[in-house]
Amino acid sequence: MKSFKQAVLAGAAAVFLSLPAIAETLRIGTEGAYPPFNLVDSSGEVVGFDIDIAKALCAEMGVECTIVTSDWDGIIPALNTNRFDFLVASMSITEERQQAVDFTDPYYTNKLQFVAPKSADFQVDAESLKGKTIGAQRATIAGQWLEDNMADVVRIRLYDTQENAYLDMSAGRIDGVLADNFVQFEWLQSDAGANFEFKGEPVFDDDKIGIAVRKGDPLRERLNEALAAIVEDGTYEEINAKYFPFSIY
Repeated sequence: MKSFKQAVLAGAAAVFLSLPAIAETLRIGTEGAYPPFNLVDSSGEVVGFDIDIAKALCAEMGVECTIVTSDWDGIIPALNTNRFDFLVASMSITEERQQAVDFTDPYYTNKLQFVAPKSADFQVDAESLKGKTIGAQRATIAGQWLEDNMADVVRIRLYDTQENAYLDMSAGRIDGVLADNFVQFEWLQSDAGANFEFKGEPVFDDDKIGIAVRKGDPLRERLNEALAAIVEDGTYEEINAKYFPFSIY
């Protein structure tokens, strides 16, 4: 016959085993101001290519995920102070950033290209750009490229969001914008971008975009395995086709 203590323990074990499993919940960090990759829609929901990829990765890993937005300038510090668990925000993999965070394998490759009014005589060589005012989003590869390559040629104006750069160009306050090709592609299809076009060829075409995690976090390998799986099973391709008529992988 079981002792009273054994009966209590057995009963407790039965109750525990009958409880539903508690799913792991991870927090996805993103900017929410970089269409079509991440943006807040009219209903207040954060959507976009980055978000769809992140949710597909969560599904592959069998975890629940929530979205947390952060201003771009402070997005890496927000990751490192545990506001979220991984960062999916179209972030370029750079040596400087790799000192602060670890990156997964790239989940797409971008390029930088100028956009300016269709009516503008806008060549992308240094002599033609001399004296022009060019905008870019602050703390991006585009802004860094301008500072590294054009600081003595053009007047550089950096913005907190990509949208504000476009607004100033539309108002005639700057001559052109340098940004990621795929973001520019989306904007040029909109009513706001109808009078603008790409100018010249891309000035940089090997911009690897990765998912950031805290240094040493084993989540990186789980994300890499999930990324390989959604590429293999066609999920990535389906998401890509929702946003672009060409592959960005």
